[in-house]
Amino acid sequence: MKVSVLGYGTVGVGVCEMIEAAEGLELGKVLVRPGKADKPFKVCSIEEICADESVDAVVEVMGGVEPAYSYLSAALRAGKHAVTSNKALVAARGPELAKLAAEKGVGFLFSAACGGAVPFLHNLALAAESDRILALGGILNGTTNFMLDSMQRSGMDYGDALRQAQALGYAEADPTADVSGLDALRKIMLACAVAYDKLPCEGFSLEGIESVTAADVKHFQAKGLVLRLLVRGGESGDGRIYAFVQPYLLAASSPEASVLQNFNMAKYRGENAGDILLIGQGAGRYPTASAVVRDLSDIAHGRRTMMKASCERVAADNSVCSCRYYVRLPAACADALPLAEKELDGALLRGVTEPLAVTDMHARVKALRESGAAVFFAAMED
Repeated sequence: MKVSVLGYGTVGVGVCEMIEAAEGLELGKVLVRPGKADKPFKVCSIEEICADESVDAVVEVMGGVEPAYSYLSAALRAGKHAVTSNKALVAARGPELAKLAAEKGVGFLFSAACGGAVPFLHNLALAAESDRILALGGILNGTTNFMLDSMQRSGMDYGDALRQAQALGYAEADPTADVSGLDALRKIMLACAVAYDKLPCEGFSLEGIESVTAADVKHFQAKGLVLRLLVRGGESGDGRIYAFVQPYLLAASSPEASVLQNFNMAKYRGENAGDILLIGQGAGRYPTASAVVRDLSDIAHGRRTMMKASCERVAADNSVCSCRYYVRLPAACADALPLAEKELDGALLRGVTEPLAVTDMHARVKALRESGAAVFFAAMED
């Protein structure tokens, strides 16, 4: 199977290397930016790739929604299979691409968009064919996991942990998508689409790690707790989809607490299979490239669907999930939350709330922050 690659950056180079080494795959033309076609195998025109009848599949590793969406759409219309590692693209335009692929009778796979080398979406798609998926979740952002691990095991403050992550290439110069939880949210969106044929596109509850301080870490570590940024997704009994991202405080014996550095841990629960945990590198040139090549191998062996053409966009409803929350806020704001436990820390108050719906807690904290209050919160894993 001859494969063209759109993009020749960090991941694109790794994909090209792995295609050339893989049995049954042949590297075709590689699309690069105008002025960068300095080798015979590089081209600057998507039309040239689409018109090449010897090309069977196209891999998109450019990033962003456009022009990636237009390019992949053109490739699908030309009858070529499509593989992408682009979570932003699939979260925004996945249903359109899935429908177009079905109309043209070609494959559209994107397991590299969630978890890198961890075969989360790959296994989830297989499991959903024969088992009812009850819940999804885990640690799906290596940057934030690395930062939280550094703050807790090495005693770093937030700024130092971020700078170290950037120096090691785990965090971008602009780390907003990672530290805000947006990157992880996009991944749980894709997981819901694969598991339930429903892509949540609004109604999210999103909290990242920007508010945690070294003092917070010291306080909850004294209680034997470990902080991780987790995603949660699933389908309620009446068919509503929930999808949210927030910090969680966990017992040191929990599986998530054992996931260190920049590793990911993806999890799903099948009605028959029970809990399935997958741990590995979630990003980087070769981990991501390995997932792309895995998808190409699936396509070559006839497995060509990950998101159904019938996948519909829905609103998430996170009112169906409730948690107790650890919270740090100004003591003057004590009445803003129903606290079951309270502990004064100078001008600050630390405590644990009564059970609150996820949507309720996030709305209350948003209102506090809009009033000028500095708040940190994390769900308590019961």
